[in-house]
Amino acid sequence: MKWIAVLALFAVSRVFAQNTALTLYNQNFAVVREQIELDLIEGENQIEFSGITAHAEPNSVILRDLSGKNNLRILEQNYRADPVSQNLLLNHFEGQEIDFLSGTNMVRGKIIRSGYVPHYSAMNRYGNQYANRQYATTQGSGQPIIEVDGQLRFSLPGQPLFPTLGNDSILKPTFNWLLHSDRAGKTEAELCYVSGGMSWEADYNIVAPENGNQVDLIGWVTMDNQSGRTFENAKIKLMAGDVEKLQPGGMPAISGMRGGLGGFDKSSPQAVTEKTFDEYHLYELARTTTLRDRETKQVEFLRAAGIESQNVYIYDGVKVDQNRYRNWRYENIRRERDYGTESNPKVWVMREFKNTKENGLGLPLPKGRVRFYRRDTDGQLEFTGENLIDHTPKDETVSLFTGNAFDLVGERARTNYQIDTSKNTLDESFEIKLRNRKENDTVEIRVVEHLYRALTWEIAESSHIHLKTDSNTTEFRIQLKPGEEKTLTYTAHYTW
Repeated sequence: MKWIAVLALFAVSRVFAQNTALTLYNQNFAVVREQIELDLIEGENQIEFSGITAHAEPNSVILRDLSGKNNLRILEQNYRADPVSQNLLLNHFEGQEIDFLSGTNMVRGKIIRSGYVPHYSAMNRYGNQYANRQYATTQGSGQPIIEVDGQLRFSLPGQPLFPTLGNDSILKPTFNWLLHSDRAGKTEAELCYVSGGMSWEADYNIVAPENGNQVDLIGWVTMDNQSGRTFENAKIKLMAGDVEKLQPGGMPAISGMRGGLGGFDKSSPQAVTEKTFDEYHLYELARTTTLRDRETKQVEFLRAAGIESQNVYIYDGVKVDQNRYRNWRYENIRRERDYGTESNPKVWVMREFKNTKENGLGLPLPKGRVRFYRRDTDGQLEFTGENLIDHTPKDETVSLFTGNAFDLVGERARTNYQIDTSKNTLDESFEIKLRNRKENDTVEIRVVEHLYRALTWEIAESSHIHLKTDSNTTEFRIQLKPGEEKTLTYTAHYTW
């Protein structure tokens, strides 16, 4: 005779809280790990594990004996993620009569239709077409129908009183396992699975003084838990990098032990440590923390002072309607006289700093939002712009667009266009005027010009020194004193 052992485990109770670990990724998922104690018999065991997330991926489950002595095998797994609710119980009792409490009166009614609508994760699993069809179906059945005294009501006649919860009901998302064990006895096991509904991101605040460009940087980790479960006293790691993760339907979504991070405030304990892991970087919170369901939590992970930075001004004067010229080739662009002749007057403001140890940093910076502040003469901080950085390795330069300069103006006009199709040549000339309306500051403006008529080109004439930055781009660097205006001219010669 085969014996079946029944064991109920509650992962959110205190006994398991110390053994919960999470690794959060940037792409709205996480890996959940829990140590659980199983009291098993040799052979088959019926196990019920409650308290998992509402967005667990059942086919990602790994269950292993931590000692390696017991070969645990999940013969069968059932995942139930629709905890009991009023509408679900009404659904269970469809076709039956129950009591309804209306004020002080008891009303007997038969449940013709419960009005229960399944959760959308089930609808979306098999694609939009199926989900849309299911959604349309549920729109007409989301209202309960109750028969009272031979009449149908499209609403509940009172508070439903259910006779029992039922053995098939669950209060939390649950795994039901048919588990095979090689030996009897207590076993320390680790449960690991992937779950959606959790993510993290980095945020950076950069503070500049009233004058000068030595800035302070504060980095925050923001963790978001929408998984349907609270994790108490969890050990949390954060994976930074573009990890490929397939979404429903098979489409990829690319985002994305204790090496000390340079740039930390050395006078206080490190809140987060970092190490290289495979082709990514793994950040670990030094303390366990409770991450509640529907909670967003911030932890400071970086504080560095005295970072040398600079404002870089860029004038990219060409303004092109990309919708009009989409998919145009060189031969089309060459013959279009007006291509690239519209002027953009704005001068971009870029903030740059080197992510090096010598500059107070020198650590991998996970992607995130960077906000810039500058201190005013009254000591208050004023917001001066924000942008996003991608994952940035150490010893690389961070360059961020923060807005358009108010007191710097550019003006670009074409002065000559001459094409000779018999010789396959084209000459095009431009005049670029730059004005510095600042009262006290000398600035350098980098004028970026795109050579878009052909792959083979040269600057035949130029009023200023130019630098070829790639196969289609050249750059001029113009110094402007306060109140000064300068004019840059050049001629590009194309051949094909």
